[in-house]
Amino acid sequence: MSGNTFFFILILAAMVATVVALVRGIIAFLRTTEADLKAGSMNQSGLKQNRMMRMRIAFQALAVILVILLLIMSRQ
Repeated sequence: MSGNTFFFILILAAMVATVVALVRGIIAFLRTTEADLKAGSMNQSGLKQNRMMRMRIAFQALAVILVILLLIMSRQ
């Protein structure tokens, strides 16, 4: 397996992980109840939404870094 194929597989995995984190965050958002919103403090739903958002951002950053590395390697 060449280096480009390896990076392509890693990029694809990072993209899939980004979509999964996005969908899980949306599901957590949709499960938020009116009582959760009126409580005012951070609840389990809010914490899960924040965690999923951080994971999505991390996976997106990883995908961008991998694309940059792939581009650098393909120039050589």
